[in-house]
Amino acid sequence: MPHYLNPADMLLSNNFSQGVEVTSPMRWLSIAGQVGRDKNGTIPDGIEAQAELTWRNVFAVLKEAGMSAQDLVEVNVYLINRADNAGFDKVRSQFLGSAKPASTKVYISGLSDPRLLCEIQARAAKAL
Repeated sequence: MPHYLNPADMLLSNNFSQGVEVTSPMRWLSIAGQVGRDKNGTIPDGIEAQAELTWRNVFAVLKEAGMSAQDLVEVNVYLINRADNAGFDKVRSQFLGSAKPASTKVYISGLSDPRLLCEIQARAAKAL
């Protein structure tokens, strides 16, 4: 189980941990960048719809590995529009609940398809 680190002399976030320590032996899972596109290639309109589908894709990989949100140790988020921040975070909190993996959010100029608004890359670890 990951150990979440939030030093008392640093700003505490409701959404993520400042660090996550994992002690071996652990199984590691790297999740490739997931976007709001379904298996048929359909991309919904709007940040909340895309964020929901993106998180569902992340969770599908976690489930395939026998893992859950509690096993996430790192999440990297890429957003196209700063205005989408609140909508993305709303969906994120619905999926992650009490899990607070170390997180980074970056605003970028574009993704692989110009209709895509967000992408999530993640790492998870679970005890053997």
